Order: sequence, then structure tokens, then C-alpha cells
Amino acid sequence: MASAPSTHQRPTLDQRPARVLKFGGTSMGTTPEQLARIARIVAAAHRHSNVVAVVSARGDSTDRLIDEARSAVAVPPSRELDQLMATGEARSAALLAMALHELRIPAVSLLGAQAGFTVSGEHTNGRIEKLDTTRLRQTLSHGQVAVVAGFQGLTADGDVITLGRGGSDTSAVALAVALGAAACEIYTDVDGVFSADPRIVPQARLIPVVRNSVMSEMAYAGARVLHTRSVELAGRAGVALHVRSTFSRSPGTVVVSEQEGEPVMLETEDRVAAVSHEPGNARITIVSASPEAPLPGTEVLALLADASVPIDVMTRFTDRAQRHGWDFTVPAKDIDTVTSLLATLPCRVAVDPAVAKVSVVGSGLLSDPRTLGRLLNTLLAEGIDPLSLATSQSRISATVAEPDCSRAVAALHAEFVSAPDLHESIGSTAVTVGSSV
Repeated sequence: MASAPSTHQRPTLDQRPARVLKFGGTSMGTTPEQLARIARIVAAAHRHSNVVAVVSARGDSTDRLIDEARSAVAVPPSRELDQLMATGEARSAALLAMALHELRIPAVSLLGAQAGFTVSGEHTNGRIEKLDTTRLRQTLSHGQVAVVAGFQGLTADGDVITLGRGGSDTSAVALAVALGAAACEIYTDVDGVFSADPRIVPQARLIPVVRNSVMSEMAYAGARVLHTRSVELAGRAGVALHVRSTFSRSPGTVVVSEQEGEPVMLETEDRVAAVSHEPGNARITIVSASPEAPLPGTEVLALLADASVPIDVMTRFTDRAQRHGWDFTVPAKDIDTVTSLLATLPCRVAVDPAVAKVSVVGSGLLSDPRTLGRLLNTLLAEGIDPLSLATSQSRISATVAEPDCSRAVAALHAEFVSAPDLHESIGSTAVTVGSSV
């Protein structure tokens, strides 16, 4: 007698869940062995899912391309620089697709434009305007892995624009949102998100689960493991981020959106989740030409915003001569742009070119009035006199002389991140993302 047909049917390609995996430059590496490792991870995910792999330029390719440009001309035109930098990710995508074919996994490499990215804004710092996934879905429906060059797209006029350093994270999150993936998996060279940079603080702890709002502040304050805009986009769309190492089986860190659940925090618990730092800043001090001619901050902000120069830790003051002024930080690379713009205003400008921002990040920081005093006392005990301070409920930042940055990070971590179980401090939401591969 013939057996009854099985009621369990294998999902069709259209029914399989979408998984978006992003691989950074250090993960992509520079050797055939490193490329083969990535291909095996993608192949394992492809067994059960429709896979999109988003890739960065391999190793330090982007830096080398920028050096090549600067060897050709002192100030490369930004349009041509984008044309050049985009080739790094294109190369990575094609090579990974080849490596997948070697494993008998059908794969197609796609440039950002071929994957549907329309971008706008300034060259080297574009924004995703629209994402048309028609071709991408067709690729997946044929059982192929889509290997997408991150960090790039085309304008409506057909020009290449890149999304800024770290922009491949944002490309990957945008694809996860568009494809309805539950999460975006970020593969990197570290085990996850830590409570401080382990190179500065060997005792820094892996954070297993962190809320998106906290991670966004950490990224903005200098934690380089995730691109700031990718965290913001994931939070708005309710997509989890899973940060894990390419080189180990560590469970990594899951960044959950606010709706995934709020942590239970006792009044006696420390509210600080991590200490972040950002070197490479400059402190700009501007003073009005006379007491009778106050300098409106709106003029300064408008000039810098039009030039796409981000500012932070801004304060207003009055000096001994009763002249009014402003004090703020900008990326050190923007010093020339800032000083040339401010030369159009009636003010005196002073620049400290070697400043770092050090921040404690968490939740409800100012609800405990002792927090700011603890931060200040900790720095002063190390012989570090902060240049300026900025406070909010989720981040308290101090600017310090750049040579003092590492000592400041270590001291603040020892002071604030001391709970026996960091997991308890920032939420213990259980989240399963994909599968360990």
C-alpha cells in the first residue's frame, strides 16, 4: 500500500525568510582564505533563507583609494572621489559572488544602483532617497544570493554618491527594512558591542542586549562598531541589529528597538551602560568683536549647517571684557572649512586642533543629580581638567585634550561601569536573530 503523502512541504523560495548579512572591511580581509570564510557563512545562511549579503571594501582599500586620489591632486573633486571610492565595494561584491560560485551557491553581485538605491545630498556624504527592490526580489526568487556593494547609490541624474564612512551599515539596514527582515546581521572583527573600547579598557564587557536609543547615543559619541544613521533607521523601522564576529562563535550583541521591551532598572542600579570616546575633534572658540556687537549663534549654526559640518558640545559665554562668544566642537578635518566660513562674521576665532570627546551613555543620567559630579570628580582626580561639558538624560560628554583621552575613558569606565552583571543594567530582553553559522 502506498504511503500517504507528507503534509510537511518544504517552503518555496518566495516563502523563505529574508536574511540580510553585512560584512565590514576587516571581515572581508585581503586574502583568499578570508574571502572563503565569508562565503561559507553566506552559504550556510542560504540553506534556509533568501540571503542578501552587503559588503564593504576589503581591508583598508578605501583609505588606499583616497591616498591615490590625493597623490594625483591635492584636493580631489568630490564627485570624482565618489566615483573612485565606490569601486572598492564593487570589487568586494564581485569577488564574494565568485567565491560563492566556487561553493556551488548561485550568486549575483549588484552595485548600489543595480540593487535599487537612489541617493541624494552631498558627495561623500549622501542620503538614501529611495530603494526599489524589484531587481533584488527577482534575484532572490531565482534562488540566487544577492551580493550588494554597500555605501553607494545613484542620484536621479545618474551620478554616484557614497553614504559616508561606515555607510555600508546603512545600506544593509535599508535593505532589511525593505525586504521585511526581522533583523540585520552585522559581521565585524569584534565580538559585539562593549562597554568601552577593549583596546583602552581590557576589562570592558560585552553587552549582550542594548536598546536602540542607547546604541544610537553610543554610536554618535564615538563607538565605531555601528554607523550612526544605520542605528537610527533600524530603530524607526523596528528592525533588530545583531552585531557578531566573523572570526568567532560569540553570540554577539543584539540591538533592539524600544518596542521590544523596556529594561527593569532599580533606583540603586547604575544608569550608565558604556563609555564612548571620539578623538579627532577640534574646539572652536569665537568671540564677538565688541560688547556692543553680540554674535548670534543662529548665524554660526546656519553657516556650518549649509556646509554640512556637524557641531557638538556647544556653550555660550561672556568673557571678562563683556564680549559674548560661543564654544563648540567640530571634526578636526573640517577646521579649514570652519575657519574660512567664520572669517565672514565679525568675530575673533581661536582653534584647539587636538580635542577628544569622552562620554558616559545610558538612561536617565540626570535623574540622579550625583552623576555629573561623579564624572567631573573622576576626571579631576586623574589630573584631567575638562574643557567643556554637555549633558542630557542619555549622554554626558566632556571635551578633553586628546592626549588625555585614553586615561579619561579608563577612569570613567572604572567609576561607572562596575555592576557585577551588566546585562541586568541595560535590559535582559531575549531576542533570537537568525541562526549561528
